[in-house]
Amino acid sequence: MAQVKRIRRNVSGLLILDKPRGMSSNQALQKVRWLLNAEKAGHTGSLDPLATGVLPLCFGEATKFSQYLLDADKGYETLAQLGVTTSTGDAEGEVIERREVTVGRPEIEALLPRFRGEIKQIPPMYSALKKDGQPLYKLARAGEVVEREARSVTIARLDLLACENDQARLAVACSKGTYIRTLVEDLGQALGCGAHVAELRRTQAGPFVLAQAISLETLEKAHAEGGNEALDQFLLPVDSGLEHWPLIQLTEHSAYYWLHGQPVRAPEAPKFGMMRVQDHTGRFIGIGEVSDDGRVAPRRLIRSE
Repeated sequence: MAQVKRIRRNVSGLLILDKPRGMSSNQALQKVRWLLNAEKAGHTGSLDPLATGVLPLCFGEATKFSQYLLDADKGYETLAQLGVTTSTGDAEGEVIERREVTVGRPEIEALLPRFRGEIKQIPPMYSALKKDGQPLYKLARAGEVVEREARSVTIARLDLLACENDQARLAVACSKGTYIRTLVEDLGQALGCGAHVAELRRTQAGPFVLAQAISLETLEKAHAEGGNEALDQFLLPVDSGLEHWPLIQLTEHSAYYWLHGQPVRAPEAPKFGMMRVQDHTGRFIGIGEVSDDGRVAPRRLIRSE
């Protein structure tokens, strides 16, 4: 019997998922895409299967702007298990070494300033970074260790929230590309006892915070009660990840030419940089950038409905 191809819906917007533990970011994306029955979908940077929390998912036209969320700053809460070093830097790896923990809150507090500001990190072997086209985690699983170049990242916040039973709970605000596992491992090494990530929860990704995140259970319940379209209530506008950008509105005449790829003059446009662009009705039509001659050039356009 021939299989009937599922006709997917053309839906656009962002959904902020509270990713459950034990699920990869792509598994979470595909699950929500199936619930929405969305035609096109993408996520904005992976969370480890161990991690939970804020995972912005882009659907339809919103996928055009996912790169800007990939580049956004992030916030985390992590539980560092002191005295135990693992192969992956988190609770999913094999225990490599156990050491006695002779430090507490005063020693941890004294060390934290060393890890604030711009610091250098060597990416972990168990990461999605590639070496000669191969993801590092695949090489690591095969028992290979390759040299990795240290990278600069910025830690805007690193605070000790609690410390008990050889565990330290930390709040972190950081730039893109920061590995919390590496931060915790480096902190454990500096303390002389080693450490790994026992729990990790992303509390912020760009402008999106945990209070906006929807659990998978909530989505599944809505789907069971009302089908695909019941999930549309959780979708945020296509440009909601760019709301910190300047916004300009074009006249009907200017919008016509701009949507056909031509730079236009907009009196209220900033002198430089990127911006969100609306047409004369207030509809978001894409993002633009000020060119050398002061006109607003289109960079990514929204498909008209």
